[in-house]
Amino acid sequence: MKSNTSVSDGVQLVRVEKSHIGQRLDNFLIRHLKGVPRTRVYRLIRRGEVRINKKRCKPDRKLELGDEVRIPPYTSSYSEQTAKPSPALQEFLINSILLENDDLLVINKPAGMAVHGGTSVAMGLIEALRQCKLEWGELELAHRIDRGTTGCLVISKNSIFLKHIQNQFKVKNVKKHYIALVHGIWPESLTVVDAPLQKDPVGENERIVRVLESGKPSLTRFAVRQHFEGASLIEAMPQTGRTHQIRVHCQHSGHGIVGDEKYTFKAKNSALSKVKNLCLHAWKIEFELPEGGAPIRVEAAIPNHLDALIQKLGK
Repeated sequence: MKSNTSVSDGVQLVRVEKSHIGQRLDNFLIRHLKGVPRTRVYRLIRRGEVRINKKRCKPDRKLELGDEVRIPPYTSSYSEQTAKPSPALQEFLINSILLENDDLLVINKPAGMAVHGGTSVAMGLIEALRQCKLEWGELELAHRIDRGTTGCLVISKNSIFLKHIQNQFKVKNVKKHYIALVHGIWPESLTVVDAPLQKDPVGENERIVRVLESGKPSLTRFAVRQHFEGASLIEAMPQTGRTHQIRVHCQHSGHGIVGDEKYTFKAKNSALSKVKNLCLHAWKIEFELPEGGAPIRVEAAIPNHLDALIQKLGK
């Protein structure tokens, strides 16, 4: 691939059109500033170089029709040819769709695939999906799950649904159920973890989340599904949507998730210590459509690597 380096000729003032209503500012900029690292995009916002209607703003600011976004001059290194998913990957992703209608997709996200591209990720799930079908060219993430996590991920097809589902998340009207395999025997009495979380940068492209009193309120409900020798299968129901919330709340409770190299310390069970896949699965999600009616409920089958480990422990 031939690479170019281009410099924009001054400040750009971009007027928000209907197709971008409800989109987060950071996602809007990442698509607009092709080739600019995510860390650079967030730095531009943090320094006030990006403004909406001449005012400073935050990365999660939702765009509204007619907003004027100020984009400063920037240097972009990018490839003329966008990274393309292989035919096999396209077929795999299309076959992973759990639900599709005129407004949305719900996909069973595979393990190890980031939901979006970045400095160290040439192509994420959303970039791949946009190239699978012509009519999917404007897909947007409705929410995010970690790279190692599998399961239900909602993708928006239009700005009306995107604005609706983001508001549903905001008012806590989306119900999410995760399955996790954790180290140790999770107490039956431990049904709620209410611990504030703070996200801190570690290096240029890394971040870590810690339990800190000064952090953002974070609450997760838990239920035990099965106990094994040295491990427990639990259900986690996050009531807030913080980065790495379930993983850090499990760590904070003394029962890190199996396969979590960032938040799980060396386990007593040596066999489980060797597991490389994060054993966290977005099992079910429930939400309402903009037109009302019965809630949509979608369930993703437990992935093979986790199911095989559960079966092995059960024996």
